[in-house]
Amino acid sequence: MHVLIINGSPRVKKYSNTDKILKKFTDGLVSEGNTFEQYEVSDRKQWDSIRKAFSEAENILMAIPLYVENIPGLLLEFLETVTPRKNDADIAFIIQGGFAEASQLRCGEEYLEMLSRNLGCEYRGTLVKGDNFSIRFFEGKKQDMVTGPYQRMGEIYGKEGNFFGEECKAFAGPETFPPHMRVFLGIIFNTVGKIMFNKIARDSLGCKEPLDLRPYGT
Repeated sequence: MHVLIINGSPRVKKYSNTDKILKKFTDGLVSEGNTFEQYEVSDRKQWDSIRKAFSEAENILMAIPLYVENIPGLLLEFLETVTPRKNDADIAFIIQGGFAEASQLRCGEEYLEMLSRNLGCEYRGTLVKGDNFSIRFFEGKKQDMVTGPYQRMGEIYGKEGNFFGEECKAFAGPETFPPHMRVFLGIIFNTVGKIMFNKIARDSLGCKEPLDLRPYGT
């Protein structure tokens, strides 16, 4: 199976969590004897090539970050330029985001199933996974701990050509956290989490003020 992979992230490859996920996923895909070609929506110079590849591919995989329940605007802009197929191609999706609960990604999943029909493709499922916010801030083994499990998902997709299996469904993790876990995570977020996010903002993003600064507050 040859797969056209479209990275729908608006971020350039260097800063794209989706690209880092795809590196592991494609390791698994290739290990099952498959091939792929990958394009980045963030690079507008590739758009003509992506459209041509989309019009010819039999198997399409689109990987998308979800930003607070929203598909990236740049990806939507690109999709408006695509000519729908004639139900002669399969399409599957990887959708990932920062929120850990799978329920936070379900609206995106429903949209993608509808999008498949609008693109004239046969829907082959969506791989859902949250808790990916920190990927690009880690390196080496720490990053592999988060992205590594995607290699197994690539193997499964390489064998089955879809994400309908029970292992793919379980990959999403908890649908929602139980009440006691929400309380615990709230405490962690407001203590350790604040320290961590401020450190990332200062050291990796160059922020010079704390994230909770309210210069115009009363």
